Amino acid sequence: MTSDNASPRRYAEAFDLLATLVTVVRIDGEVVFANAALEDVMGLPRRAIQGSPLSSYFTETQAFENAMQGAHSNAFATLRYDAHLRRPSQDPLPVHVIVAPTDVLGEVLVELLPLEQQTRQDRESRLIDQAQANKELIRNLAHEIKNPLGGIRGAAQLLQMEVVSRDLIEYTQVIIHEADRLQLLVDRLLAPHRRPHVVGDVNIHEVCERVRSLIMAEFPKGLRMVRDYDTSIPEFRGDREQLIQAVLNIVHNAAQALSDRIVEGDAEIILRTRITRQVTFGKQRYRLALELHVIDNGPGIPQDIKDRLFFPLVSGRDGGSGLGLNLAQTFVQQHHGLIECDSLPGRTDFKILIPLA
Repeated sequence: MTSDNASPRRYAEAFDLLATLVTVVRIDGEVVFANAALEDVMGLPRRAIQGSPLSSYFTETQAFENAMQGAHSNAFATLRYDAHLRRPSQDPLPVHVIVAPTDVLGEVLVELLPLEQQTRQDRESRLIDQAQANKELIRNLAHEIKNPLGGIRGAAQLLQMEVVSRDLIEYTQVIIHEADRLQLLVDRLLAPHRRPHVVGDVNIHEVCERVRSLIMAEFPKGLRMVRDYDTSIPEFRGDREQLIQAVLNIVHNAAQALSDRIVEGDAEIILRTRITRQVTFGKQRYRLALELHVIDNGPGIPQDIKDRLFFPLVSGRDGGSGLGLNLAQTFVQQHHGLIECDSLPGRTDFKILIPLA
């Protein structure tokens, strides 16, 4: 290094933009640079961390010391292991440690991923891959169904014109009716892929208020809808009608799940909007994102469908089509966003994430 302050200045501009905990250390383990995210998690100012041995912040120091020895001898390109990060006046934080040499001789980059964050990123990645696979499956399957379905309906109509028996006519009418019902289902499956994406300025609170008015009209008694809005959230570019439909599908599902509580008169749905900064989802990093929460005090999602919640034709109630959440996820993903769900008995939280910048 050319001076004691050269590295901090060089690293600060890039690494302070990351939500990941990042530090640069010398081979002897002394911290050269700590980014803003690490400051926040540790509850310590950067100047207190820089210049101290990083090993002192781990509950077990041996693994880190071994990593530094390996980096010094060029024994690896990247090393990963799990550890616990010691924090003043707080419980130790489980982290996944990634150690990699930098392009500066004698310096090592250490990335600390909170294991909860790593789990969330893995879950998001699975959701995105799952949604893409579902979309391709639905599109191909729907197109394969449409052609023979039209043939079946047409043949039934021709047969109906030829038969005289009233009983046989009733049978042909059943075929036509069921073919029409299947055609409607196929059209609903294909709807999000057919409809053009109409982009304009969107105020998320206008979206929430539209949904709220529709739900309150359908459930006028026994259901309380709570507004918890951050009114500083700016407008963004998006398809207003798609977002209304996405939020409506989620809120309507929540209201239906609250049927018992609505009878008792203590059902509640919270619409909460917040801004989140420096967030990673959809395998991309965003400086600013919208968080819209739909929280209900219902019985929770059945355990057997939690992992398949956004699959098409999966429903947690009798008579449900199982398309509402799948369509909502599709519409939100068309805005480069993602829907996540956390559910326990008494509290289900659907979180819609949409990038703003």
